[in-house]
Amino acid sequence: MEIAFLKHRTIWLSVATIVLLSGCATPEAKTPKLESNLSSTFHQMPTAMALSEDREWWGRFNDPALSDLIEKGLNSNHDVKIAMSRIKAARAGHDAQNSRLWPTLDLQTSASTSHSGLPSPYKQGMPDVRAYQAGINLAWEIDVSGGVRAAANAAQYDAIATEAAQRGAQLLIESEIARQYFILRGAEQRLHLLEELVKTQHESAHLISRRFEQGQSSRFELNLAEAEAGTLDAQIPPLQTLVAVSQTHIALLLGENPSVAPVSANPEYVWPQSLIIGTGQPSDLLRRRPDLMAAEALYSAESLRSKEAESQTWPKLFVNALIGSEDLRINGLDLAPVPFSNVAMAFAMPIFNAGRIQAGIDVQSARENEALLSWQKSVLVAVKEVEDSLSVQSEEQKRGVSLNAVVQNRHSAMREVKSLYREGQIDKLALLDIQRLMLASEIALMDNETHRLLADVQLYKALGGGWNSSQNELNADSNSTKVLP
Repeated sequence: MEIAFLKHRTIWLSVATIVLLSGCATPEAKTPKLESNLSSTFHQMPTAMALSEDREWWGRFNDPALSDLIEKGLNSNHDVKIAMSRIKAARAGHDAQNSRLWPTLDLQTSASTSHSGLPSPYKQGMPDVRAYQAGINLAWEIDVSGGVRAAANAAQYDAIATEAAQRGAQLLIESEIARQYFILRGAEQRLHLLEELVKTQHESAHLISRRFEQGQSSRFELNLAEAEAGTLDAQIPPLQTLVAVSQTHIALLLGENPSVAPVSANPEYVWPQSLIIGTGQPSDLLRRRPDLMAAEALYSAESLRSKEAESQTWPKLFVNALIGSEDLRINGLDLAPVPFSNVAMAFAMPIFNAGRIQAGIDVQSARENEALLSWQKSVLVAVKEVEDSLSVQSEEQKRGVSLNAVVQNRHSAMREVKSLYREGQIDKLALLDIQRLMLASEIALMDNETHRLLADVQLYKALGGGWNSSQNELNADSNSTKVLP
């Protein structure tokens, strides 16, 4: 009895020692690195401005309709909901992998009976047996090489990547809602101004037609005026289509019925001012853009799976123990419940597998390198998107200054022409010509307002969302730009 106890104690001491040693084999994920360092500032931004979280940034447009649409979209958009489901699946996958680090316990029960039908003198060699068994079975693969822990940690990084992807989906949805909203408002205003311009051009064509009938205008002037009116008429249907398509697109982003327009018409929409945007440094993108954080987490996961693949070259150790009690009846004789136990250890070491393990290591190494290259490319693409957005934003602001000056000059000219028309110094045709020029300049300025805000939205998206101005006061010469407090 004492010898058996010593044997069992030796087994469990060996198991404990191996477990302690396996705890030292805790794999760590690799951190990706760029082949070349990022610049300290963005090229299109002379001085890197401080960057801070600003989750209420959309509210700074002072447009309740836009804020309501974005809030509704973040709560009901199907892509966001799909991303949330993927997070649940990834977390469950991590729990499943993490469970491999622990032993499994199973309750095992059995009932058996055998009856030979032989006479009693012969039942000594083939007895009648009835047995009821119940026990607890423990099975455990001891993670000697750290491969199981590497798989669990890789699954954890997969979950981190899905969480970043969910934040990326939210950023994409709110940016796209804002983009479609400003496109819709721009199309409505352009359509309103274009209808006024069409009305003016048709009136001019009518006056030229009357002059032609009186011999005061040529056929060329009449044809030119009618062709211009037809050209303007042809621009109305595409704008009406753009309004309708923007409405259905916004409805889809909100997860609502596209047959119902989600945004009320507002052709007199007042364009909000732009805000000077603090970009921070290019390196800040690594911790702000969800897609970069997801790509980094995926690389870390693949690096851990490489360690898991390498662990297949290590020996494996398995422990199995079954402990229980048995109620036994032999040839009609009831025996008292009999305890039983079975403890076993198994050791497996790969010796020859025709290169299968090394092939698995090579495959996973290639996947790890692919994930690294994808992350490096994503970083460069992110910096490019910010640089491009800054360039577009700057040029649109400059263009807005010029167009605003043109509009102001033509409004002044319109006032003077109206005065001359009232005094009878010019005819109505000259008045309509100036009116058409004024409306054309207003349409151009309105287009600039649309592109200016689209540039703001694109920069918000490129920066990963939530930025602020610097602590220093920045002066802007743009006609429609202000600095955030």
